Amino acid sequence: MNLNVLKIDGTDSGKQVVLDDAVFGIEPNDHAIYLDVIQYLAHQRHGNAKSKDRSEVAYSTKKMGRQKGGGGARHGSIKAGTYVGGGSIFGPKPRWYGGKLNKKVKSLARCSALSYKVKENALKVVEPFAMDAPKTKEFAGILSALKAGDRKVLFVLPQNSDNIFLSSRNLPYVNVITVDEINTYAIMNANSVVLVDGVQDILAERKK
Repeated sequence: MNLNVLKIDGTDSGKQVVLDDAVFGIEPNDHAIYLDVIQYLAHQRHGNAKSKDRSEVAYSTKKMGRQKGGGGARHGSIKAGTYVGGGSIFGPKPRWYGGKLNKKVKSLARCSALSYKVKENALKVVEPFAMDAPKTKEFAGILSALKAGDRKVLFVLPQNSDNIFLSSRNLPYVNVITVDEINTYAIMNANSVVLVDGVQDILAERKK
């Protein structure tokens, strides 16, 4: 599939790129996308919730009363969870929420997400550019010229650019990442995807 390369002012540069059908033209697999997104969101959870059990609370270890003859139930420690200030019973412990997903499934999910964007005409390729300094207004103008300024945008760079990243940081609807950071969730969460020319070739090469 051929796609026109745009200039940063939104006009046609006169150049076309060929999108690899193995990456941008497959039949999307919804289940692979689901699995990858679920794993991504699970990895965002810290899993560091922790409560103290009866072995960790700071209380006396002395037996509260005699074993028999007290007229009530037997109790051996004020640290028990049945007392105020005692340890938690079955409380949360630090844990890992993530799970394993095969590389081929993750690759299928990313390609499916990109193919969806191509089908929806929500993927654009812009010619490489540089910014001399972080300027949010200038970057917002570029997105507006590309007709992507009023929606959630995923802007993918072939390599890191501090000025472009800093220019986008105050735009809550823009997510600027490098091609190394691209993932299924970021693609599906965006209304439109903008690739800087060269990113599509890197993705195609990695698919081989």
